[in-house]
Amino acid sequence: HCHNDLGLAVANSLIAVEFGARQVEGCINGIGARAGNASIEEIIMGLDTRKDHFGIEINADTTQIYSASRMVSRITGMAVQANKAIVGENAFRHASGIHQDGVLKNRSTYEVMQPERVGVPGNTLVLGKLSGRAGLQSRLEDLGYTLSREDLAKVFESFKVLADKKREVTDRDLEILMDEEKRTATEPISYTLAHVQFTGGDQGIPTATVKLIGPDGESITDACTGNGPVDAVCNAIDRAIGTESKLVDFNVQAVTEGIDSQGTVTIRIEKDGRHYTGRGADTDIIVASAKAYLSAVNRQLASDEESDVPALGSTPD
Repeated sequence: HCHNDLGLAVANSLIAVEFGARQVEGCINGIGARAGNASIEEIIMGLDTRKDHFGIEINADTTQIYSASRMVSRITGMAVQANKAIVGENAFRHASGIHQDGVLKNRSTYEVMQPERVGVPGNTLVLGKLSGRAGLQSRLEDLGYTLSREDLAKVFESFKVLADKKREVTDRDLEILMDEEKRTATEPISYTLAHVQFTGGDQGIPTATVKLIGPDGESITDACTGNGPVDAVCNAIDRAIGTESKLVDFNVQAVTEGIDSQGTVTIRIEKDGRHYTGRGADTDIIVASAKAYLSAVNRQLASDEESDVPALGSTPD
């Protein structure tokens, strides 16, 4: 159970295996206390690529490493550094001419393992607003998602909305899209966000208007001001629903590249000493914030025994 205070957690774990240790502990992406725990994916691939040296058979499905890494990153909100071994965005990218020439002639020249071995998908299709269901389904299957015809139809509608906002839809966009679909399908939903509009600036008072669909199917529209656009949106949602919560944590993370990138927002609220977390994603950070705040409020309502709103579904983590 090595920690990475000196950057030697993986090395120490591997040398322990070489000298007889048969239980090694670590964490995906090396997360953990202080400088983190040993990166379990690096230990696995170290043993896998050097079976001739260690003589160990671990029976791990290494093709799930990349997707597991991305899932942990999205859930924890902790980005994977681009140059991280095995799962970093640059782990299998080759920029210099001599490297590119060598890889084209023989991949093993600069790649000790093939990206497919750890589940990094190939990138042969560029998805955009002109892409069809077949292209979307193929790409999702490459990323490890298998959908029924009905589920694919729902995801395709969300995909078209996203594709209208972005010139190209990347793998990371699709991962966020699938997370959003799963979230809305499994978390308790009493109110849904139909529309959000906001104004602000350094000379005006930030004001937000929201339109919500309540549990009875009726729409509710209200507006409120705040000390910024996010605060105004949260206040407008509280006013529309008739609840009040304290915002205790707000985290935003850009998950794709470019000016049209998607951002994910994680919000934590507090009421009566209890905390509720909500997440949302959108190309507009204010809209993503509204989704995240409403997600947290829905969880609060579902767990509030005094609320008249029934709890629907289950609350994912």
